[in-house]
Amino acid sequence: MTAIDVTGARTSEAADVITGARERIDALDDRIIGLIQERMAVSAVVQEARITSGGRRVNLSRELEILAHYRDALGRPGTALAMTLLELCRGRV
Repeated sequence: MTAIDVTGARTSEAADVITGARERIDALDDRIIGLIQERMAVSAVVQEARITSGGRRVNLSRELEILAHYRDALGRPGTALAMTLLELCRGRV
């Protein structure tokens, strides 16, 4: 298969641009995944401290702040992204 076949581009120049951009997207995705994993670990520390002190595992007012932050930054789809992120970071509730 040629680069044109793989990318769906109509010219080799466009295929080159698409291939380069996809490589950049893949690198960004790897960084995003790493940051999410780091956030999960930090969230676990917060949860453990809260539980150890007699508090709840989840702080709903904080979650609402996070949802608003993502919505303000990214629009309505940001809310769905934040919900997924919060779900990943809560662990098993």
